[in-house]
Amino acid sequence: MERIQGQVERVTYSNSENGYSVIKVKVPGRGDLVSVVGNFAVVTPGEVLRLDGAWGFHKRFGEQFKAVRYETVTPATVEGIRKYLGSGLVKGIGPKMARRITDRFGPRALDVIDSQPDRLREIEGIGPFRAERIRRAWEDQKEIREVMIFLRSHGVSAAFGVRIFKHYGKESLKILQESPYRLAMEVSGIGFLTADGIAANLGFEKESPLRAEAGIVYVLHQAARDGHLCLPREKLLQQCSELLEIPGEVLERAVLSLHRDRRIVLESVPAEAASVPGDSTAVYLRGYHLAEQEAARRLLHLRAHGRFQCSMDAGGLLEWLGRELPFTLAPRQEEAVRAALDGKVVVVTGGPGTGKTTLIRAVLAVYKHLGLRICLAAPTGRAAKRLSEAARHPAKTVHRLLEFQPGSGGFQRQEERPLNADLVVVDEASMIDMVLMHHLLKAVPPRATLVLVGDVDQLPSVGPGSVLKDVIASDGFSVVVLDEVFRQAKRSRIVVSAHLVRQGKFPLLRNDPDRLQDFYFIEKEDPEEIVDVVVKLCRDRIPARFGFDPVDDVQVLAPMQRGVLGARRLNKNLQEALNPQAEALERGGQSFRLYDKVMQVRNNYDKEVFNGDMGRISRIDMEDQDVWVSVDGRLVAYDFSELDELAPAYAISVHKAQGSEYPAVVVPLATQHYIMLQRNLLYTAITRGRKLVVVVGSPKALGIAIRNDKTRERFTLFRERLTGRL
Repeated sequence: MERIQGQVERVTYSNSENGYSVIKVKVPGRGDLVSVVGNFAVVTPGEVLRLDGAWGFHKRFGEQFKAVRYETVTPATVEGIRKYLGSGLVKGIGPKMARRITDRFGPRALDVIDSQPDRLREIEGIGPFRAERIRRAWEDQKEIREVMIFLRSHGVSAAFGVRIFKHYGKESLKILQESPYRLAMEVSGIGFLTADGIAANLGFEKESPLRAEAGIVYVLHQAARDGHLCLPREKLLQQCSELLEIPGEVLERAVLSLHRDRRIVLESVPAEAASVPGDSTAVYLRGYHLAEQEAARRLLHLRAHGRFQCSMDAGGLLEWLGRELPFTLAPRQEEAVRAALDGKVVVVTGGPGTGKTTLIRAVLAVYKHLGLRICLAAPTGRAAKRLSEAARHPAKTVHRLLEFQPGSGGFQRQEERPLNADLVVVDEASMIDMVLMHHLLKAVPPRATLVLVGDVDQLPSVGPGSVLKDVIASDGFSVVVLDEVFRQAKRSRIVVSAHLVRQGKFPLLRNDPDRLQDFYFIEKEDPEEIVDVVVKLCRDRIPARFGFDPVDDVQVLAPMQRGVLGARRLNKNLQEALNPQAEALERGGQSFRLYDKVMQVRNNYDKEVFNGDMGRISRIDMEDQDVWVSVDGRLVAYDFSELDELAPAYAISVHKAQGSEYPAVVVPLATQHYIMLQRNLLYTAITRGRKLVVVVGSPKALGIAIRNDKTRERFTLFRERLTGRL
């Protein structure tokens, strides 16, 4: 074991998941910078580290010092202090302000901030407000470091330290030591496994009731992430037993305790309920049980309630519509219009080119002619904007339609203050999960007609439940299937290929080199070669031949997140190709650059941005530690500690693309995606492209996806509730 001491010059690499970092350190007496590797809680350029470890040699990177422990020494030189303060350590101090502070106070700068922060006002540009802000940030940093060092000593990544401190403040260490499982319940991004690791290191017993209850809640939350609203009791206990490695009787007691505390719901299931097989009891998190139960009750109530009185019957209105519209409705479209006039809850489903948007325009025309009030909505901002343009009527996201107000307690439109509407039309209804459906139905007035329009053959919602599929399968509501592909749509190879895939057939693979097409298949087998082709398509070939902007118009859709052809790897390659800037902000193992395309990866009701929303980084403020993102024409600010909510979006998963359309789509497809190669995934990917779709990959992978039409069933009892079997 040897000891070295030196000043950190730069951080070459840092993994927020485990704290592993590669840093360059200036060690007195050594000419070149020393490469140091090890696990660090926080490391900041400019600070001095005292490191214990051993020298080693890496065959690619040469000599390295492998640190096994370290301590921070306050930087002593003016240059070190300047670099330390200007690194983004303290919010409110950037490189320029750091220079002013060190120019004024020299080597005493850190002592002044620590013990005489009012003296900062001696510096031009620092008033009372900014001086107080810097003082608070400096105090917070000292406390954050304590939390991070504590976490690091218990095997937890530094990235979680900021999140924990932001949530609990000065109570962080106390809560960590007394009730670490609270982290899994209360702190975004920290799951049970992380909390369990802390608890184990702190001496919590393996069979502790607190651990058993936290594990059960964790497994139910994980099931919800996979789309399930509940789990059969036997399956829940089996998964918990495998995870926790504790006896079944401990888990049984924990289930009953959670049920008594009203944190979970146990519900007996009749034998004929096929959605939850093999068990007589379903286990729900309480919120999901309420959402499913109430959504079913309200949908049935809406169906049974009377509707507006009209002087003209549906036949007369269809005759009027035939005279007014500049196009002729197909028989199935007429059937759907009649259903929207006669029924209370109507589902319209169909693939691309079957006239779903035309149908919406027809229904809106009739309701406008009758002088009735209309609300038009879609789950995402992109889908709402597209719907508004196509239907020629204002459309909102479902959240905005329901007037979501994070500061005042959720959705403002509900039973006591319903929507002022006689007709509510929701497009892209396959994306609606059970929780959102519950809130929507609370706001639909009993007199109104609800029309759900979507493509049931697409991937199910990202959130739990299979709402559209279950409503159709209940066989209790008006359902119209649009299955005629119109003549204009038949000229699109995208539309034809999508329908072929939906039918279990190969898409149009033959490319005509003499004319432009809207669907191409480029055969490549080697994954690395597929990556190269995808990058060249986005950067060079598609913009040159079709005139699309490589960032705004072209979207890569990957079947998976990980792997050579996963969205994460593709994002790094595409970022280098499409936005090659030297300066980057490294956070959470991801790199963010000015003008990067990014996506929101979880709902943030305070900022009014939701899972799947996309934007471009318009400003990075190193001094205030903010990143500003332009989302749908408005600027949204993210603190550096919130950047785990964003991900680069040059490439995204097919699931994240639901409800969106892009001018051009590129889909890499290889056999290494085997676990995700499903017909509905490929179908969804192809239907996301509006003007151009290019599939790059192996015919074998394409065949696997087309043949695999098995979709994993989701555990939900919504259909049983709609049919009265529960």
